[in-house]
Amino acid sequence: MHHIATAADPAAPLVPSVPLVPSVRSFVHWVTDPVAAHVPQVRARVRVILTGWRISVDEADGLLLAVSELVGNVVRHVGAGRMRVALTSGGGWLRLEVADQGAALPRLPSLGAEGDPEAEGGRGLLIVQLLAAELGGQLTVVAGEFGKSVRVRIPAGRARLDTPCARLPAAP
Repeated sequence: MHHIATAADPAAPLVPSVPLVPSVRSFVHWVTDPVAAHVPQVRARVRVILTGWRISVDEADGLLLAVSELVGNVVRHVGAGRMRVALTSGGGWLRLEVADQGAALPRLPSLGAEGDPEAEGGRGLLIVQLLAAELGGQLTVVAGEFGKSVRVRIPAGRARLDTPCARLPAAP
């Protein structure tokens, strides 16, 4: 995995020393190979940044689930080239972006669609989409010249504690 970089200071420590959300814009990203061993490493790095930004547990849990699902999807469905994971705060929003060099775009599930209850997979994007919506945000997929990015955007500091997803236990 490449060294962490921030917009404000490329040599900044991994954990910011002051709360950055939502008043100060901050950007962190990593570029790595899409291999299974990197999923927990990326998740751990995202957790450190979110802890340093002092965001709520509900928002952190949502973004940690999202990064695990999205990075896992790149590992499973693309598995080649490079992968970029970016985390941004600013303007009252938290943004997570996972970009890869794959050409195929994932199909965003319909929020009202029913999946196959016997299927062992295929629910990751739906879970992330529902979680983002319950936190007041959204999931989008963007095609680019060099691949695609899947983006999650949620409001910072506005997690709704009365939603079913907000009551899920914290991820280990």
